[in-house]
Amino acid sequence: MQYQSIPSRSQLSLFEGFLAHNMASFSTLPLKDSESESERLSEMSLSGSSTHCQLLLAPILRDLSEAADSRWLTLIAPPSVLTQEWLKENGLNRERILLLQPRGTHNALDLACKALMSGCSHTVISWLGKLDGATRQKLRAAARRGSAQSLNIRLGC
Repeated sequence: MQYQSIPSRSQLSLFEGFLAHNMASFSTLPLKDSESESERLSEMSLSGSSTHCQLLLAPILRDLSEAADSRWLTLIAPPSVLTQEWLKENGLNRERILLLQPRGTHNALDLACKALMSGCSHTVISWLGKLDGATRQKLRAAARRGSAQSLNIRLGC
């Protein structure tokens, strides 16, 4: 009996395969005005070791930093491990990323809403923890006004 040879190819990890398949719907398809505001806000919860969370986050951020949209990918109050060096090591397009830290009277939520409303970012990623209903509404409204996407990431939940 003769078996046909299957060409070898590199194997993606489970998460990379999932992300490669699903990220196109998040980063490259513009929202239509008729679509629900709830689609402008996404949330993701990552738990486990810091290293594992970074491994899961890197391909998402890389994809968003290379989005066809010419606007910024904005990171609001990212964890201290997400430095310019980390972005470089993980192949992110640092020329398309803004890293913003809240200062003075502006908290992370205010900063995220301003970044979303400005229209200068295609996606604003924040690390705000668990969101209540009022905060979700603020982020959705700001994202709609700026024709942007909002992604909140919860770590260690």
